[in-house]
Amino acid sequence: MSSNGHIAVPTNHHAWQDIFTGAQMLFVAFGALVLVPLLTGLNPNVALFTAGLGTLIFQLTTKGKVPVFLASSFAFIAPISYGVAQWGIPATLGGIVAAGFVFMLFALLVKINGNHVIARILPPVVTGPIIMVIGLSLAPVAVGMAMGSDLQLPIVNYKLLIISMSSLVTTLIFAIWAKGFFKLIPIIAGIAVGYILSCLFGIVDFQSVINAPWFTVPDFTFPEFKWQAVLYMIPIVIAPTIEHVGDIMAISSVTGKDYTKNPGLQRTLLGDGLATSAAGFLGGPPCITYAEVIGAVTLTRNFKTRVMTWAAVWAILMSFIGKVGAFLASIPSVVMGGIMVLLFGSIASVGINILIKHKVDLSVSRNMCIVSLVLVFGIGGMVFNFGSYVLEGISLCGILAIILNLILPQPKAQA
Repeated sequence: MSSNGHIAVPTNHHAWQDIFTGAQMLFVAFGALVLVPLLTGLNPNVALFTAGLGTLIFQLTTKGKVPVFLASSFAFIAPISYGVAQWGIPATLGGIVAAGFVFMLFALLVKINGNHVIARILPPVVTGPIIMVIGLSLAPVAVGMAMGSDLQLPIVNYKLLIISMSSLVTTLIFAIWAKGFFKLIPIIAGIAVGYILSCLFGIVDFQSVINAPWFTVPDFTFPEFKWQAVLYMIPIVIAPTIEHVGDIMAISSVTGKDYTKNPGLQRTLLGDGLATSAAGFLGGPPCITYAEVIGAVTLTRNFKTRVMTWAAVWAILMSFIGKVGAFLASIPSVVMGGIMVLLFGSIASVGINILIKHKVDLSVSRNMCIVSLVLVFGIGGMVFNFGSYVLEGISLCGILAIILNLILPQPKAQA
């Protein structure tokens, strides 16, 4: 809409510019987008397809008003990995579909009770320690991969450490000292350096990339519904819900529009839920709002939602290129291990920051009890067995934190 009230007709120049900018947005999100499937055993081509599809669903749900791209949160890495190991990929996908319905439930609660209902159900004293557990519970996995302990390769350990630490250091350098656009791609930079070193040390198998077809239909996998997997995945949504609210508030402050009111937090949560369930039905990781692309929007000051539409189209088109998935699968896990050391530590730091930012007073007994029990249960590996159902890890922590917050008395206000 132009200033004089007439609808502005885009020129071919503007259309091509939007197409190119959409590709750039996908490039920014690409490293983090494919990291989740590569670490959890899901198909990266399917993840590309579902990220594109999820973004289009989100745009329809929010009436095309919010310029964001959707892909998987790192909060889901540990739960998906555990679910795949325990029940297999189809059952884990059933849990992801169910997780989407939890987003939809939160959307309904917001519609009925207003935006403050999320803060009432999930205050900082609940979300902070849960997010810390998500990061810290993965620490042994990250360190093991960085040391190459999961690889059976004829290569001495110090070479594997050179690869993983080079990936880590590169990611650190780009995250801290890079300027402009390069500050947005620390994961891609870390993967690139680690991959090059892996090639030099001879631990990359190019044959699978050579043999892969240029065009192929993504290997969609459909869900099975096992109640154990569903009940395990449902509490995981707590952390991404808080992440979502933060992302929507961040993009609102950048664009100068309050998206929590228009189109409304209920619509953005619904968009996340529909996109996540759709991804689960096809074999992809959950699709939610994406902090990396919000950073790109902040840098470029490009607030057009059609740019995100083109990013989604690029993702869908790329998902049909067989060699993309084969190339991603050829990246040695030791490369990812170096990046995971920083990544999972940063997740734990976000949880600490939530407690600090909201001034959660740990000298108050109820707060100290909630944080302490969640951390020890989560990191210590507490397990509750209920027949064939096992409650442990992040799910146990989520349920425990919510129950404690509801039943422990609030401190009396100072007179």
